Amino acid sequence: MADTMEETIQSMELAQNYKTVKENVTKACEQAGRSDQEVTLLAVSKTKPVDMLMDVYRAGARDFGENKVQELVDKIPQMPSDVRWHMIGHLQRNKVKYIVDKVYLIHSVDSLRLAEEISREAVKKQVEVNILIEVNVAQEESKFGTTVEETATLIREIATLPGIHIRGLMTIAPFVEDPEENRGYFQKLRQLAVDIGNKNIDNISMNILSMGMTGDYMVATQEGATIVRVGTGIFGERDYSNTI
Repeated sequence: MADTMEETIQSMELAQNYKTVKENVTKACEQAGRSDQEVTLLAVSKTKPVDMLMDVYRAGARDFGENKVQELVDKIPQMPSDVRWHMIGHLQRNKVKYIVDKVYLIHSVDSLRLAEEISREAVKKQVEVNILIEVNVAQEESKFGTTVEETATLIREIATLPGIHIRGLMTIAPFVEDPEENRGYFQKLRQLAVDIGNKNIDNISMNILSMGMTGDYMVATQEGATIVRVGTGIFGERDYSNTI
């Protein structure tokens, strides 16, 4: 009985968290004169058990993001078939074959070699793969991503590959106490997307800007994000108590 009560409380808390984040996205859109229909709330479910994902699914979430290939592959068959799965973590080339035909969008392509591997596997499996180019706008050494200066060149090279479509850009902004500190990075990514879109490169579009996380998604939304990636704000802090 106690377990059932705890599960009910967890379900209610997660549903409320999801609703609160959605409301905040709507508020940020209103402040920027945008429609909230332009912004997808991506529930970042890394390390979280499937029962928590299902609670958020029942609250309305259909887009889930994972950082690790193994966790993504494990969760897909356990969740409803209408979930759209996003690979948001660093993707190793030897893991590409496991996900190209399973994900809606790969957010983290940052090199020609990775794109070539995605293309090879896409052709082999006869699928079309949508990707974003990850840009390290803040030039943090600890982060993956191409530089702002090299993005257009990389896109031109990837655009010629079969089975792969560039849909936009992604960035991971620095972890900061004040989200306003990241506004400039989001503005820079948006401007980069506009500049690249104006080059009219075949087989690419700049419709998607994946930027903003739990700490700064409202600022990112105000600056043009079309996908915000929220984990802690929905699922709570990661529980390290059971890890060794």
